[in-house]
Amino acid sequence: MNPTSQAAPTSATTEVAARAAVAQHLQQQPNSALYQFDSARVTDVDTHWQVMVPRTDWAKRMPNAAAFEVDKQTGKVTTLMVK
Repeated sequence: MNPTSQAAPTSATTEVAARAAVAQHLQQQPNSALYQFDSARVTDVDTHWQVMVPRTDWAKRMPNAAAFEVDKQTGKVTTLMVK
């Protein structure tokens, strides 16, 4: 998986904008059908949003979600490592 989004980012000052940025990022991934975006959880963490998106192929394991960070100022999406 590519660690950063290829699209030109814009600001993501709201949870809705953060969800939209991650959705756009996931649509560019070859395995986008594995993500259950409608079940994503968003957490406000100072200067960025953390978005946890469950994956269908990870249903019986922990962690069962992929993590993404969205910079509030730039809207840049970064894939986080999940332990």
